[in-house]
Amino acid sequence: MYFRFHKEISAALIILFLLVIFFYFIYKPLFLIFLILLIFTFYFFRDPERVVPLGDDILVSPADGLITNIIEYKEGKKSYTKVSIFLSVFNVHIQRLPLSGQITKIDYIEGKFINATLDKASEENERLRLTLKSGSNVVYITQIAGLIARRIICYLKTNERVNQGERYGIIKFGSRVDIEFPNSYNLMVSIGQQCIGGETIIARDFKNNKNIQSREYKKI
Repeated sequence: MYFRFHKEISAALIILFLLVIFFYFIYKPLFLIFLILLIFTFYFFRDPERVVPLGDDILVSPADGLITNIIEYKEGKKSYTKVSIFLSVFNVHIQRLPLSGQITKIDYIEGKFINATLDKASEENERLRLTLKSGSNVVYITQIAGLIARRIICYLKTNERVNQGERYGIIKFGSRVDIEFPNSYNLMVSIGQQCIGGETIIARDFKNNKNIQSREYKKI
């Protein structure tokens, strides 16, 4: 079975591992504390491979977690749907790209650190918003900080070409990811549903005549 942890935490894991070994011989209570911290850190920053369904007719989930809110709104003459995914401490915290295309804009907005499950977190919390263009469609993906999450990491650059299902960032110890897409895509999920980043299909364009039986999958 393939398993790895996120590169952002490799130094901390090495330090914790050395402390576990050191206190095993010196002081057992601290050994147990650092052992628990080591296990939790490794678990929290795990980075498993995913089998990603490919196609410009679908949007895959940008994150693991629970769908807590779905709303519709208008942007100019276009109607959009926004799906909010809440990440608990038990979820994988790596974010993935829902669609192949080009990153046309990256906005980092400073803000508060209120509970990420609240609707107003989308507008008030610290966040990073990607604008992803694919053909005539524009999709927005937003990493949102929360009560505990205090660091948003994104590896992408403006005008970069990206591929569906690839890892693009992480929110350390937190918290929520929003995906917004035009009504050319039909919603395929519901509130209360658990998502798997890179695997769960959030929405599909049924006007695109791609045969689902011949869909390709890629382990990423």
